Amino acid sequence: MFSIEHEFDATVVTLVDDGNTPLQEDVVINAFEECVTVEQYDPRTDTVSKITLSMAQLRDLRAALNLPEGVYTIGPDGKSS
Repeated sequence: MFSIEHEFDATVVTLVDDGNTPLQEDVVINAFEECVTVEQYDPRTDTVSKITLSMAQLRDLRAALNLPEGVYTIGPDGKSS
């Protein structure tokens, strides 16, 4: 299950692990104009872990999800090589 909310400066997507146990904590993705953050609560340390992806890193991640194992670069035409 997931939810999408549009706030003033970001789109917030929350991914809820509603499968079989053991369940993981919710993942919150904040999409800003200049970056994307991914957050998840860690009950072992009672803290929220957060990573920030630049738009270029997000573009590369999107491409990587559809490619076989290897090392790639994204060209100016948006194609990987």
